[in-house]
Amino acid sequence: MSGQKLSGSGQEARRLPLPQDAVDRPLAAFMRDYRDGESTGRHSHARAQLLYALRGVMRIATDGASFVLPAGRALWVPAGEPHSVSILGQVAMRALFLREDAARAGPAGVTVLATSPLLRELILAACEEPLEWDEHGRGGHLAALMLDEIHRAPSLPFGLPEPREPRLARLSAALRADPACPLSLEEWAARIGASPRSLSRLFRAETGLSFGAWRQQLRLAEAAALLAQGVPPARAAAAVGYASAPAFGAAFRAAFGVTPAEGARMGPSGGER
Repeated sequence: MSGQKLSGSGQEARRLPLPQDAVDRPLAAFMRDYRDGESTGRHSHARAQLLYALRGVMRIATDGASFVLPAGRALWVPAGEPHSVSILGQVAMRALFLREDAARAGPAGVTVLATSPLLRELILAACEEPLEWDEHGRGGHLAALMLDEIHRAPSLPFGLPEPREPRLARLSAALRADPACPLSLEEWAARIGASPRSLSRLFRAETGLSFGAWRQQLRLAEAAALLAQGVPPARAAAAVGYASAPAFGAAFRAAFGVTPAEGARMGPSGGER
C-alpha cells in the first residue's frame, strides 16, 4: 500500500508504470487529487482496481457502459478492462490495486459498489501504509478486512449500458446532453429514421433494457451526479425531467437505496477527513 501521489496530468499518469500494479502484495493503495475537467484517457491496468472518491464526482466510461460515481461509492474495474475517468469538480481519488488472487473477492465485471463506513476507513488507512506493507502486521490485517468488505459490498445500478448501433448512439448522445428532453419513443423513432417497433427492439437488443427503463436510469444517474455536486434535490429532479418531486424521490430511492437528500449529503465534501 502506498500513499504516494503521481504528479502531472492524467495523461502522463496513464503512461507511467505504477508500482501498485506490480508490488508483491495482495493489494496496494493509491491516492491522487484531480482538478475539475481532468481526464485520464482510455487505459487499462494489469490488476483489478477499486476506485473510490472522498469528494467530487467521477464519470467512468468502459467499452460497454458508462458510470456516474458520486463521492462515497466505489467502482470495481477488473484487470485489463479498458476505461477512462473524467473528473467533475475537485475529486479526491483513493484506489486499491488488487493482485489476481485477491481480486477474486470482487465481482466478475465492472460494478458500482456501496461502500460501508468500515471499508471507507480501511481504504484511508491503507493509503497510510508503505507500499510493501508487513504481511504479518497491521497491513496484513487491513488487507484481510478490506477483501472481506469488498466481497460483502452490495452492487448499485449506477452503470448504464451504451448502445453501439449508430442511430441509437446519436439518440443516447442527445439524451445525455438533455436528459429532461420529453420526446416520446414514437417521436425519437421519427427523428432517427426508424419505426417505433424497430427502435424498441433495437434498444432492448443493444442494452437489455426498454427505451423507457434506459432513459430513467440515465436520468437518475445524471441526477446523482448533480446531487453530488451540491445541486438541491428539487433542482436536480427538474434538470433531468421529473416534474414531480415525490415521483423523483421514489424512483431515486428504488434505484440507489437512499433518498435524494441523502444522496446530496454525499456531495462535494464527501465526508473527507
